[in-house]
Amino acid sequence: MHIQEWLETVPAVSIYVLVGLVIGLESLGIPLPGEIILVSSALLASQNHQIDPLVLGACASAGAIIGDSIGYAIGRKGGRPLLARLGRRFPKHFGEQNVAAAERSFQKWGMWAVFFGRFVALLRIFAGPLAGVLQMPYWKFLTANVLGGIVWAGGTTAVIYYVGVVAEAWLKRFSWLGLVLAVLVGLTSMLVIKQRAKKAAAEAEAEAGATPGTVEPAAAPAE
Repeated sequence: MHIQEWLETVPAVSIYVLVGLVIGLESLGIPLPGEIILVSSALLASQNHQIDPLVLGACASAGAIIGDSIGYAIGRKGGRPLLARLGRRFPKHFGEQNVAAAERSFQKWGMWAVFFGRFVALLRIFAGPLAGVLQMPYWKFLTANVLGGIVWAGGTTAVIYYVGVVAEAWLKRFSWLGLVLAVLVGLTSMLVIKQRAKKAAAEAEAEAGATPGTVEPAAAPAE
């Protein structure tokens, strides 16, 4: 079966539901590859005309906004003990160092940490719950949450969708190669974002360790 024919057999509704659900759960605070799912689905939409990119972007935005709001409510109710429990269960994502780095971002940017957190892998799972734990006023959180969800989800869908369209038009006689190329572009961009997020987290951790005014203890004299 030609790949284009195979893509057309994928039910559009199942794609919309999958994207909204995965992004919603990630925004709620569950470590899931929401961005990879969104990129892959946008590429799929560029090849399967049954999938409407506008509906896809709307579902992704709704999942992001609703998931963040639920995460905010859970964080506000659970408080810091919730972060401690999550840290014991998911030390790779909710360890003390990651929580401290995310909290410094909130202290520096306030409500806009929720907005910019959409574009950083680490902050994306922290934004909602941590805003609740830190008792951020809900109207501030909701404003940044809605704007960030729409810009991130809608913007990512639009950019990746048109990358796929251009790749297909450019390699029209080799549609399978166009799809592979578009997928590689999408995955490469995600890896770059992930590496930058790790670098930012490492720099924040280094700054936290180098506390001003700290004096190293003198070495004990040799006997």
